[in-house]
Amino acid sequence: MKQRGIWVLPAAALAWLAGTAPLFAQQHGTDAVQLEQGARIFMTTCSPCHGPTGDQVSGVALASGHYRHATNDDELAKIITGGIPGTMMPPNNLNARDLPALVGYLHAMKDFNTRKVAIGDPARGKAVFEGKGQCLECHRVKDQGSHLALDLSDVGSLRTPGYIEDAILDPADLNEPQYRFIKAVTRSGETIEGRRVNEDTLTVQIVDTHDHLRSLIKADLKSYHIEEGSHMPSYKGKLSDAELADLVGYLEAQKGDPNAGRGGRGGRGGRGGRGQ
Repeated sequence: MKQRGIWVLPAAALAWLAGTAPLFAQQHGTDAVQLEQGARIFMTTCSPCHGPTGDQVSGVALASGHYRHATNDDELAKIITGGIPGTMMPPNNLNARDLPALVGYLHAMKDFNTRKVAIGDPARGKAVFEGKGQCLECHRVKDQGSHLALDLSDVGSLRTPGYIEDAILDPADLNEPQYRFIKAVTRSGETIEGRRVNEDTLTVQIVDTHDHLRSLIKADLKSYHIEEGSHMPSYKGKLSDAELADLVGYLEAQKGDPNAGRGGRGGRGGRGGRGQ
């Protein structure tokens, strides 16, 4: 974020840098000065696409500390400098000082705004997910469930336990634009509703209420409305503390296929298609 030529770092980043940078320096060899430098680089180079908290690209959460195309710092650095061919992730020209600073900042992001969350038994959480929660009516895990809402097969790699708990209890507060529902009416009078998956100037792709992927040409639509708010119900007060912890434990355990997106090894491709 830049205001009148002055760089303003996120408040959480500044607080974390002030409070825990020495420990990070011992673990990763990056001091507070380098982290601040990395934050500035992130805001200019990465945030225009990934957003200031690293979760603006669908299916990519840089603050999670997990990256589909990288398992170590060398691979992460190669992605930053070389991009990801066939995706919207471009190469970036960073010098030998800026690159490690950015990598260090990406590592640090996972500790921003963290809080302790009760993580219960994944097996019991699976029973809540498929039973009392009725989550499979909208969501999908591996080969079970609906495509109407987000595929949660790798949510544990993309989101922190705190984020998962917040999404269960207060989904309206986490309603991200790329996941909103739309209502469209064609010129022939057909009404189509569903979750927006992708959109460009001429078309919009949605998963409709019948679990079908559809591509709509905007010129063929009489009306097109993006709905505000979240279609996901809040489970606040509907689950016991133990059930909530178990459900978080189940979702946190969903790490997806570790070989997905790593060329030639098979697996189900990533949702976002771009980013680290």
